[in-house]
Amino acid sequence: MNVSEFNFDLPQELIAQDPLENRSSSRLLVLDKETGDIQHKNFRDLLSYLRRGDCLVVNDTKVIPARLYGVKEETEAKIEVLLLKRRESDLWETLVKPGKKARPGTVISFGGGILKGTVIDVVEEGNRLIRFSYEGIFEEILDQLGQMPLPPYITHELKDKNRYQTVYAKHDGSAAAPTAGLHFTEELLEEIRDMGVCIAHVTLHVGLGTFRPVKVDNILDHHMHSEFYVVEEAEAEKINGAKREGGRVICVGTTSCRALESAAGEDGILKAGSGWTDIFIYPGYRFKILDCLVTNFHLPESTLVMLVSALAGRERVLHAYREAVREQYRFFSFGDAMLII
Repeated sequence: MNVSEFNFDLPQELIAQDPLENRSSSRLLVLDKETGDIQHKNFRDLLSYLRRGDCLVVNDTKVIPARLYGVKEETEAKIEVLLLKRRESDLWETLVKPGKKARPGTVISFGGGILKGTVIDVVEEGNRLIRFSYEGIFEEILDQLGQMPLPPYITHELKDKNRYQTVYAKHDGSAAAPTAGLHFTEELLEEIRDMGVCIAHVTLHVGLGTFRPVKVDNILDHHMHSEFYVVEEAEAEKINGAKREGGRVICVGTTSCRALESAAGEDGILKAGSGWTDIFIYPGYRFKILDCLVTNFHLPESTLVMLVSALAGRERVLHAYREAVREQYRFFSFGDAMLII
């Protein structure tokens, strides 16, 4: 299966640069995965597609202000560090720019020395292992010095960094937001609960590997980076209970989907637990738990387009994307949403 089969033309002006004033006022393209039928709605119309007994699954990871700007102690050369993955308490896998200035042994100072990092090793794809030293609480220092790691296609400054968090974000650890969840408000979630739809929380800390371009021609040669997930016992029971009673499991975002599909057995039962997953979902994959998906519009030739194509079929998904372009939908992180049902 060639990566070019997942390409589509996207005008630059359709890439959303700013979040809408009201989270849930975005548009919603509804795609019937069985027929390919498309409907154009508003996000609040999601309510009319939910049924009592369904289970909506959200990813409650919280984006950390993972982008740090520092200087090399020896030369005062400027260095940018992006925190990717916590290996142990103060040891992080990072992306460093420019990498050639960050050889093992290099000491980087942030915030005038409030935080210091020593490059320990160079690992896969040139990422650096950095051990941090500081006085106080790391998370508080990071909140003081760090910036939100917005994707490179967003060039506008984010005035309110909470707009790159879901309203239910709880567990620190992501280098990027689970953006399908950005459309939900507390009020909309309460309306969904009042309908008799249960809301289950899982955690998957989103790494930048999710958004890395596929650099091989044959997608089967692509290797996904691993991400840490947690499924609590009580949440697994909510989801399994909905399935037993004939309800549908509707994932909010590809990250929630990957967490469930990683934790599910071949018998279709979700198992509580935690671990690292490098699951790669592409056409031909048989879903064990997920029935429907709320998602944003993704980059051409990305693993995320491949995941939604596994659910609804490549031709139907690409037809829906072409329709979204014609109808001037807003794309990517701050863009509009899609419901595959």
